[in-house]
Amino acid sequence: MQRPEKEPKRMLKRMQRDLILVFAGICILFLALIGRLMYIEHTSGDKYKKIVLSQQQYNSTVIPYKRGDIIDAKGTVLATSIDVYNVVLDCRVLNSDLNKKKVDTTIAHLTECFPEITAEQVREALVNNPKSQYTVLLKRTSYENMRAFEKLTEEKDTKKEIAGIWFEKEYIRQYPYPTMASALIGFTADGNEGVTGLENQYNSTLNGVDGRSFGYQNEENALESTVVEPENGRSIVLAIDTNIQTVVESEIAKWNKKTGSKNTAVLVMDPRNGQILAMATYPTFDITNPRDLSGVYSKKKIKKMTDEQQLDALNNLWQNFPVTHTYEPGSTFKPFTVACGLETGALKGNETFECNGYEKFPGNVTVRCVNRSGHGTETIADALADSCNDALMQMSYRIGADDFAYYQRLFGFGQRTGVDVPGEPRTDSLIYDRDALEERKINLATNSFGQNFNTTMVQLASAFASLVNGGDLYEPHVVTKVLDASGSVVENIEPVVLKKTISMETCKKMRKYLKGVVDGGTGSTAGVEGYSVGGKTGTAQKLPRGNGNYLVSFMGVVPVEDPELLIYTIVDEPDVKDQAHSIYAQEITHNILKQILPYRNVARVKSKKKDKTETVTESETKSEAETEGETETENN
Repeated sequence: MQRPEKEPKRMLKRMQRDLILVFAGICILFLALIGRLMYIEHTSGDKYKKIVLSQQQYNSTVIPYKRGDIIDAKGTVLATSIDVYNVVLDCRVLNSDLNKKKVDTTIAHLTECFPEITAEQVREALVNNPKSQYTVLLKRTSYENMRAFEKLTEEKDTKKEIAGIWFEKEYIRQYPYPTMASALIGFTADGNEGVTGLENQYNSTLNGVDGRSFGYQNEENALESTVVEPENGRSIVLAIDTNIQTVVESEIAKWNKKTGSKNTAVLVMDPRNGQILAMATYPTFDITNPRDLSGVYSKKKIKKMTDEQQLDALNNLWQNFPVTHTYEPGSTFKPFTVACGLETGALKGNETFECNGYEKFPGNVTVRCVNRSGHGTETIADALADSCNDALMQMSYRIGADDFAYYQRLFGFGQRTGVDVPGEPRTDSLIYDRDALEERKINLATNSFGQNFNTTMVQLASAFASLVNGGDLYEPHVVTKVLDASGSVVENIEPVVLKKTISMETCKKMRKYLKGVVDGGTGSTAGVEGYSVGGKTGTAQKLPRGNGNYLVSFMGVVPVEDPELLIYTIVDEPDVKDQAHSIYAQEITHNILKQILPYRNVARVKSKKKDKTETVTESETKSEAETEGETETENN
């Protein structure tokens, strides 16, 4: 009889227990939900805030970021962004009953501060677009002009007379030195998009992220606003030294004003780390007006050009010759052949070679030195000082195709250097492989003195640096640091050694040989009194052979015993009847070194040698031409 009474009690307890469990479960889920929301707010709050805002009715204004600066090694700003302002009219506000009386006074103050804006322009906008909240009256006025108008809105006497005007901020790129290193720095298009040069290479680094100001009405119809601040771009610091760059460009301009050329280019590098201190090319252009061809072509010639021809001319003008152009290096390559021979043991350093002025090859082909009567007995030092083709060809036979091809690639020829400047071409198809050198002896012979294969200035300079710095082939680079918007360093770009090329023992021998080229050989014009200069001349006959066109050059290092500076100068097709003289490149080099060596505090040495002047006599030119050994191929 007691069971019926206990059963409801058990059911009641079970139901209470179940309710407690359900309640506890709900509490746990609720706590988990709160935790999840807190996590989302912490990790993705900005993301979802934008999504929510995008689903509401609001007025949204972009807050532009500032693109980062390009700064030289000494802190000089080469490219920056300055703020400018668009003058915006809110027609709805000015047309409102509250502000209709302010139309005339607003227009009067506008036209006074901004003469470019007319009263008719404003009245037309108010009539044609009465409800528009965004009508641009003037684009990109200066901060000073904007601030002058803003002061009127703050003064007691005038602030009640103005309505419906606001300013939209944006940035424009500014180049304080419009023609300096223009091919290297490059320029941007609208929208902060780098088009050429470092502006293009480091576009993602220099650019930031736009911010946004959101204005909307909440559920109570109150005006709310949210601002997401912009992230400004980062700045890059260069190894380029404006003082050195200025000297280089000045001397290039002087020489071309006096003589002229198809192209003239100079590269200055620190051989101890691969940093590029100056990079200049002629002809050049104004970065602030990069599509202006008048500095290179006459108005008459420009007028005759088709659109396609003008575009081709602009693309050529924007090219950065030291990086983008390939050419046959000529005798500046000869030290690499000698170094290869010394490293492999094919040359001991005490050899002599008989130069009779030519070498003969199958097919009745003769390859000559410029000194057709021959240099006679030549040591290795003599062969470089006299730039003797015949001796270098004989060295290449001893080295052989296997070792020559191996060292050519070890020095980086046929490979991209990795320089942080856009436009570096592939050169792997522009050199002979081992089989081609082995198959035809003439290929090996002509390669030994720098003909029948192509290189670039930055490639040859980087490889040459390894000849004199102890054998370290550095990746050449222009940018050394990246700074955040506050100026703090966020990245140091350290020198990168790509590979080891030669031993210190070979390096020391090469330094002595290169010193001999300047002290008493074909490179004497490049020498500077009081400094120990070494180097190598080059006079490369361009294809088709025999057309009289040459690319002449000089590669120099100072002080040669422990180089701190490397300079490489090229004059491509000088505007003279007889182009085949490296003395043209030496003149430019000499005049640059005279100025930058004291500036860099390079150690001086006692010297009895007379300093060469900028004026080169006819007898000096003739003497240099007779001893500068470059290729001349005859089919008899």
